[in-house]
Amino acid sequence: MRALAATAYGPLEDLEFIDLPRPVPGPGHVLVRTEAAALNAVDKALITGTMRHVVPVRHPFVPGVDVSGVIEAVGADVTRFAVGEAIVAWNDVPSGALAEYVLVKATAAAAVRPAGLTAAQGAALPTAALTAAALLDISGTSPGDTVLVVGAGGGVGSYLVQLANRAGLVVLATGRTGDQEFLDGLGALHTIDYQHVDITEEALRLVPGGVDVVFDLANAGPALALTAGAARSGGRLVSPLGGPRSFERGVTAVYGGTTTPDGRLAALAAQAATGELRIAIGAEYAFAEARRALVDFAHRHIRGKVTITF
Repeated sequence: MRALAATAYGPLEDLEFIDLPRPVPGPGHVLVRTEAAALNAVDKALITGTMRHVVPVRHPFVPGVDVSGVIEAVGADVTRFAVGEAIVAWNDVPSGALAEYVLVKATAAAAVRPAGLTAAQGAALPTAALTAAALLDISGTSPGDTVLVVGAGGGVGSYLVQLANRAGLVVLATGRTGDQEFLDGLGALHTIDYQHVDITEEALRLVPGGVDVVFDLANAGPALALTAGAARSGGRLVSPLGGPRSFERGVTAVYGGTTTPDGRLAALAAQAATGELRIAIGAEYAFAEARRALVDFAHRHIRGKVTITF
């Protein structure tokens, strides 16, 4: 089978198309014929090696944690899925979605793809939507709370704005010039153009005293102190990227990442199929252009998700 792979840690431009044996599903796994994949920040980190001390990979390494395709074979003890079913999955590491076939764990991290979703839409869902839902879970918010979503135009952010709005939260979102209509359509009450105004100052102008929770999807480490300043005294900052445990004025930090509670991915897919949850795809590439897709993903501002179709 053809796959896009990293033969060693290095720049995205060094990725190569290679031939690999078609995987055979073992117990608890299914073999999926890939129809589409989507890109995430973790793909770049695993390819370049910035996460090698935390999550090392074996080479040749095939990136891609979001996959949408059709089950070709099932391993022993698999009763959750059947041959011929279309599924979507968050495949974690060792990833592998940028190949013609990929092994997927037959767990709650995979779900049947509803008829109302295209393959590309299905691929754009798992990591970003599951992460957004997980961050909302740990935020401690209640209906009526005000929140600031930093990085609202990206994959996770586009889902988080929608889920927060549906949870009854008042959403302020950050974006670039020209993103306002897009973010308003997702449910943001105010869009802050970070290219022309200071995010924290503008948030405090819009919500004197500060928002209840800041979701920062863009910054990590000490840089989080800047956006934490938009939270009220005793408020919270939520991030998937890690940083200090607390900030000035009693603002506390909560960190989390992708989780797969049973039934959640299936529920998100069902909502997306009916249009209740919008899937924003900012760029689509063919598999032959997958290397360029990763380079563009790393260096261009793209709203929503980047997908690759086979």
